[in-house]
Amino acid sequence: MGKIFISFMINKISILTVFVLLSYTGKIKAQGFPQSDGKFNNTIQTAAPFLLIAPDARSGAMGDVGAATSPDANAMHWNPAKLAFMEDPTGFAVSYTPWLRNLVPDIDLGYLSVYHRLDERNTIGASLRYFSYGEIQLTGPEGSEIGIYSPNEFAVDGTFARKFGETFSLGTAIRYVRSSLSNGQFNGQEIRPASALAADVSAYYRNGTVLLGRDAEVAFGVNISNIGTKVSYSEAAEKSFLPTNLKLGGATTFNLDDLNTFAIALDINKLLVPTSPVRDDNGVITSGKDPNRSVPAGIFGSFTDAPGGFSEEIQEISYSLGTEYWYNRQFALRAGYFYESPTKGDRQYLTLGAGLKYNVFNLDFAYLVANQQKSPLAQTLRFSLIFNFENKK
Repeated sequence: MGKIFISFMINKISILTVFVLLSYTGKIKAQGFPQSDGKFNNTIQTAAPFLLIAPDARSGAMGDVGAATSPDANAMHWNPAKLAFMEDPTGFAVSYTPWLRNLVPDIDLGYLSVYHRLDERNTIGASLRYFSYGEIQLTGPEGSEIGIYSPNEFAVDGTFARKFGETFSLGTAIRYVRSSLSNGQFNGQEIRPASALAADVSAYYRNGTVLLGRDAEVAFGVNISNIGTKVSYSEAAEKSFLPTNLKLGGATTFNLDDLNTFAIALDINKLLVPTSPVRDDNGVITSGKDPNRSVPAGIFGSFTDAPGGFSEEIQEISYSLGTEYWYNRQFALRAGYFYESPTKGDRQYLTLGAGLKYNVFNLDFAYLVANQQKSPLAQTLRFSLIFNFENKK
């Protein structure tokens, strides 16, 4: 990308190092880099990893689950099909997350979402996600200061969901993504913002039943997100995949009595992009497959391309477990746990949170508990405010 871009990255821990710390990409971790336990890191490389960060406090407090949890105004990030089951006719949500504050003081994620139910079966929605890296001092090849730059990434979504019958729905989202990490030129090659178009396809099912002698509701959800074009930051650079992700989830809500409900949910995730192969000193692939493929080939080949075979494919699956307790539908307590293989990013953390509902307002808070010595995500906070405009009837 050039010396100017490299200086820009190094100046503030480095943008790509931040990506590694998010554990959504492995552009700085060298493929096959050994750990202290003798295992090898082989994190999957993608562009725009901010697309997978949990934007809202409710799911953030439940270990980042959301494929099958009860729908709210932030549903389009987790599973667009859930919007078809919204009870209120219109609503919107605002969320804010100070990101990696243990390391950098001015990285933030903002999320705004809105939905409107057209009729009993059809719902539309839109969202804006904005990720800011603060201000960066750009330096030239000899360390001279050449200006201030504010790198950022954002995504704008449009969503449609339709209910089929009383228990099943389908949904889709169309997304425009723009990533601007630096500017300038090097060796006559312009460093430019990258942009892409992407889509989500999703399904959601929920139904009432009786479990353990109590009234309950079971739900299942699936969402394949960020199916889109590759991106690059210059004409000569190799294009990178967006973080196409498969999310499968289930949830069960128990109605303990008239005042108390308890829900438990589980999500599993797998990135549907190529895994980096093992190469020799000459760059020849010795294990795995060539990642330079089309988007469809990358998606379908992502289940069989890990250089470590089936065992490594299993390691590429991450797990989210979350619980939620509501009292009188006004006060909520939440907890969750997220697990990712040590060789695929090593994100492992506990999450806690609470929620308060008053009339048409929901206020949610989440706190991420992790080892400060090990995880840059430790003490991450999330805040969400939801407005639901109830039906006048």
